[in-house]
Amino acid sequence: MLTVDFDRLGLRPGDRVLDMGCGAGRHAFEMYKRGADVIAFDQDADELATVREWFAAMREAGEVPAGAEADVKEGDALALPFADGEFDRVVAAEVLEHIHADVDAIKELVRVLRPGGTLAISVPRWLPEVINWKLSDDYHHAEGGHIRIYTSEELVDKVTKAGRSNDGTPGDAMVFTGKDHAHGLHTPYWWIKCAVGVTNDEHPLAKGYHRLLVWEIMKNPKALQYAGKVLDPLIGKSMVLYFRKPS
Repeated sequence: MLTVDFDRLGLRPGDRVLDMGCGAGRHAFEMYKRGADVIAFDQDADELATVREWFAAMREAGEVPAGAEADVKEGDALALPFADGEFDRVVAAEVLEHIHADVDAIKELVRVLRPGGTLAISVPRWLPEVINWKLSDDYHHAEGGHIRIYTSEELVDKVTKAGRSNDGTPGDAMVFTGKDHAHGLHTPYWWIKCAVGVTNDEHPLAKGYHRLLVWEIMKNPKALQYAGKVLDPLIGKSMVLYFRKPS
């Protein structure tokens, strides 16, 4: 269930990378497997404890290259406990839509990225998210839920402005390098959930579609791979934006 394309991000073995708002660690685990020096960052201590256990299990199972390192760090996205330019790559997947002071969080992501480094940010895509909000108030009123819906233009503007000099000159502004969409198969599931009740997991439609998604994740059959490629650009649930920090 990866959202970010790490080849497009430019991830290489030995890179020092930050997974900001790592959650259960899905992106951190993949970067670790690719030989990166990973810091999984989150404010949820329980989630981080589980991520740390999985890092250890991956090492013991020989699933990571020699020299790769991984650790967890608890803290606040608005005050990252890292030095300026500490990371070669930064990932923030499905995080900013939860943060009230999103501009401050973006400034922190840009600050800890080294010149020449790359940044990937994913958020819910505008159209699928608008439909979710229209279908269900519970979807976005839940504690810790989504508080805004981004357009790509808005998010690109916020990230590029966050990298500008204090005097506002654009000489060191972040460079937007491209956009992807992901998880097209998941969008109808959330439309169903919002229509029948976001907590109603036993509804036949929700339950049946969930089985389809589990099949996709566990077996990744070619039919669903093809369906995903067709649906991602049309109704992909996530929008992924890529940026580079000028050298």
